[in-house]
Amino acid sequence: MSSAGLASVDAYTTAVRQLLQEAQEIKPHASIEPALTVSDFGGGIEIFRHAQTTGKAAGNQGHYAAIETAFRNIFYELLAANSIEDSSFSDIWNLLDIVSIFSDNEQCEPGLVFWLVEELLDSQTIDGCRRIFDYLDSRRERMTAKHFKSKHLIILRACNELLRRLSRAEDTVFCGRVFIFLFQSFPLGDRSSVNLRGEYHVDNVTVYDEISSQNAQNVNDMEVDTEAPTKPVVQNVEHAAPTGLDASQAQQVGDNTVKEGKSVTFFEKPDGGQDTIPDMDTLYPIFWALQESFSNPTILFESSKLETFKIGLSSTLGKFKQVHQDLESRGTLRSSDESKRSLKRKRWSPDDDMASSFNPKYLTSRDLFDLEISDLAFRRHVLVQALILVDFLLSLTPKSKSKLENMSNKSVLYRYILEEEDAKWATHMRTEIATYLQQGPEGKFYYRMVDTVLSRDKNWVHWKAENCPPIERASLSAEDFVNARNGAQKACANKRLRAMPLGSLDLSFLSDRHDVDGLEKLKIPERFWVPTAESFRGPIAEDEFDIEMAKTEEDKQLARSARASKMWRTLRIAARNKLNLFDRIDDGNNLRALFESSDDENEAHKGGEYGDQAQQDETFGPSIDSISTKLGLDTTTAHEAVVK
Repeated sequence: MSSAGLASVDAYTTAVRQLLQEAQEIKPHASIEPALTVSDFGGGIEIFRHAQTTGKAAGNQGHYAAIETAFRNIFYELLAANSIEDSSFSDIWNLLDIVSIFSDNEQCEPGLVFWLVEELLDSQTIDGCRRIFDYLDSRRERMTAKHFKSKHLIILRACNELLRRLSRAEDTVFCGRVFIFLFQSFPLGDRSSVNLRGEYHVDNVTVYDEISSQNAQNVNDMEVDTEAPTKPVVQNVEHAAPTGLDASQAQQVGDNTVKEGKSVTFFEKPDGGQDTIPDMDTLYPIFWALQESFSNPTILFESSKLETFKIGLSSTLGKFKQVHQDLESRGTLRSSDESKRSLKRKRWSPDDDMASSFNPKYLTSRDLFDLEISDLAFRRHVLVQALILVDFLLSLTPKSKSKLENMSNKSVLYRYILEEEDAKWATHMRTEIATYLQQGPEGKFYYRMVDTVLSRDKNWVHWKAENCPPIERASLSAEDFVNARNGAQKACANKRLRAMPLGSLDLSFLSDRHDVDGLEKLKIPERFWVPTAESFRGPIAEDEFDIEMAKTEEDKQLARSARASKMWRTLRIAARNKLNLFDRIDDGNNLRALFESSDDENEAHKGGEYGDQAQQDETFGPSIDSISTKLGLDTTTAHEAVVK
């Protein structure tokens, strides 16, 4: 890119070279870390700010174009002169840091830094791209913090181009790093990676070997007929379409196979179940034919396809159970050798177990089929695919579809309704798969992980059916934050009690300061005087009257409770000196014996007083007190009567 005759480009180029020289002094060692910041350059950035202020008069586009040209000229020079393996390649990292600073300060195009990164990725090998991603991972938060809307398309394009170059089998970890970078860069509610139209990856065609009729014979109730069977459940074409054939040609091949009589037929048992578990040769085409349904679930809307899928999945799960039982019976013979090998793998390479159990696309050769079926990871991966598809079928039941009636994205809402019988089969099959996945080493943990992912995926499906509404909430204003904080502080603050809270006792006597202190007041005999049994006679009679006059059952119950309380206190007090009278009481309901005895004692006491007075009158003559008592007069009036 020539810049001859452009004075501004030459000036910017000279200024950028000066910044690179300062960066070499700041970071002399050849490494990615630490990142350069504005404060590291001091006043070096001010030159560009002054130029930008001058350029605004002529327009920002010319200023941005001049700076971009200067950066690109230096970038191409450094890229052509240095290899990514050399220590001098650190000038590229410094240049990208400077461009990122300019982008954040709006001194150049915001997406310029990722344009340069995209060209840098295109110019390097896979190993070099790994080194570049080391830089991107260390600068991700800084480079995506500002002006992300101007950068996100460039990031998406660069990462997708890199993923096309990578092999999912050999560069699995690097592919994961690229995906993680995308997931961490883009917000959670971004729609760039959402399949709004619900399109399936139908180009993922599984091609498997063609099995001859001699190898496909099964002697255990699985027959290869040259004539049409009497009661076939379904006929599965055992020959896969050769590579390069379209769907119509593949169907024609299947029809020719049926006409030649080279098809495997399943016969019904009297109860409608499947007869026997197929052998490996019979299961091989049935098993790999399931991948067509996994890659394009909508073909199951046809009843014939659904019946074929049901038979194939049931046969596969039955075979998996049989293999699992066989391996368990032989597990004791191989457990010691396997444990030694596993310990050796963990000692030398901790990541070998994970790498060996991951396969982006399994090999479909018949020679490897027995070994693949014997692999627990292989069986689990296939059943997880089946579990996803069964959940998809269960989402088409009337009950599940009623929850998505008012959704706006009709592309992912299907008109097909799963019949009740098929729904029962799907529910039963899901239970069987879940039970099988929980078997084996760490089976409980493995199934819990899968079930958690599928449960959360239902929320994403619901969000997609709503046409992906924004999930970000508006930031809280400063006024609302202050009000909420004050309200929380007020609610949690200690509240001052009233001087006399409602329903509390008056404790003011404790603070009285008279001649007698509060403790001495408590010793006054009148405070702890015990009432007599006779003092409850009147209140008990009043309670009995209330019981008779009560209009409601509630009032009567309250009166009975009050009467029972007073009767209990009366009996407790009378037990001190009238315990001999308790025999006359009928279970505490008749207290007249206590009160009548009290009346008799009072009368006897009064009679004794009168007898003593009469004896005194006979001996000494009537006294003034006796006369006043007998005549009902006071002492003064009686004294005057005696004198007269």
